[in-house]
Amino acid sequence: MRKILHIDMDCFYAAIEVRDDPSLKGKPVAVGGLRRGVLTTANYEARRFGCRSAMPTYKALQLCPELIVRPTRFDVYAAESKKVREIFHRFTELVEPLSLDEAYLDVTHHREEGVLVASRIRSQIEVETGLSASAGIAPNKLLAKIASDWNKPDGQFEIRPGEIEEFLEHLPVKRLYGVGRKMEDKLAAIEVVTCGDLQRISKLELAERFGNWGMELYELCRGRDERAVKPNRIRKSVSNETTLREDIGEFPPLVGIMEELRARVAATVSSEHPNRVIKSLVVKLKFSDFTTTTAERAPDLVETGRGIDQVMDAERYRELLAEAWGRGNGRAVRLIGVGVRFADLESKAQMQLNL
Repeated sequence: MRKILHIDMDCFYAAIEVRDDPSLKGKPVAVGGLRRGVLTTANYEARRFGCRSAMPTYKALQLCPELIVRPTRFDVYAAESKKVREIFHRFTELVEPLSLDEAYLDVTHHREEGVLVASRIRSQIEVETGLSASAGIAPNKLLAKIASDWNKPDGQFEIRPGEIEEFLEHLPVKRLYGVGRKMEDKLAAIEVVTCGDLQRISKLELAERFGNWGMELYELCRGRDERAVKPNRIRKSVSNETTLREDIGEFPPLVGIMEELRARVAATVSSEHPNRVIKSLVVKLKFSDFTTTTAERAPDLVETGRGIDQVMDAERYRELLAEAWGRGNGRAVRLIGVGVRFADLESKAQMQLNL
C-alpha cells in the first residue's frame, strides 16, 4: 500500500513576513498587491475576519481595517522554499512540488510509518526555517491533500486505507478538488452535500448532468486516485493557477489575480529554471460552464536569468488575459492560470552531454 504525504506550509508568505518582523506577531497580516491587487495569502488572524487568498485587497481592508498588507517578496519566498525542499529530499527522492509552499512526497519505501515521517519532516522545517507546516498522510494524492487541511495549522492527519469509506461518507463535497461554490450549489440542488450523497448517484446520471466532469466526480467522491508522485524532471512548462471560490464576471479583478500568479511563476522560473529559454507565455481561463480557453504568445525577449521579469512582461500577460476573456462572451470565470512554456534547448544540450 502506498504512503503518500502532502506537505503544506502554513500561510507561507505571511508567516515569513511575521518571522522576519516579530512586531507583526499576533496581528492580521496579508501579502499581496495594493490598489487593484489581490491577496496572495493571509495569516490566521486575518482569516478570522474573512480575508483569504485571491480576495481583492480593497475588500479585505473593508473586512479588516487593521489588516497589514505587505508587498510580495517572491525572491525571499523562493529561497525559503528551496530550504524546505532540501529537507524533503533527505527522506525521499520522490518529491513532486506543486508550488513554492506545497508538495507531494511518496514515502512508500521508507522504513518508518507515514505519520512518523511526516512528523519528522515538520519538525525539521520548524527547526531550520522557523516556519510551521501541516501534513496529510494517505494512500493516494487526492486523500493526502484533503487530509493536510484537517488539522491546520501546524498539525497532521492520516487517512488509513480501512477508514476511507467512512471518512468520505461524511466529507462535504466542497472539499473535493475543483468543486467551487457554484458547483457546490448545483449539487445541493439535487440534495448532494456529502461525498456519501454523491456516491449514491450513478455514473451515467453524473455524466448526463455534468459531462466529463461528472465522470471525474464519480471517482473523486470514492477516493480513487492512481496518479504517481512525479519528481522534478526537465519540465516543458511552469504554471500556477487558482480556482476562484466565487465566479468573477468582471475583467478588472482578474487583472490583479493574474499579476499575482505571474509573479509566482516568475519566482519559480528564476529560482529553479534560470537557464531555460522561454518559448511562450500562457494564460488559461475556465469559465462558469467549465469550458476552457488558453491564450498563448511568444515573449518579446528570450533572454533568461536576470531578465525573467522582463521576459515575462506584465503588459503582454494582460493582453493575453484580455484575449482569453474576450472568448468568454460575458461568461464568468471560475479558474485562472498563468504559465510559461520552455524551448527544448536545455534537454537537447543535456542529451549531447550524455553521449
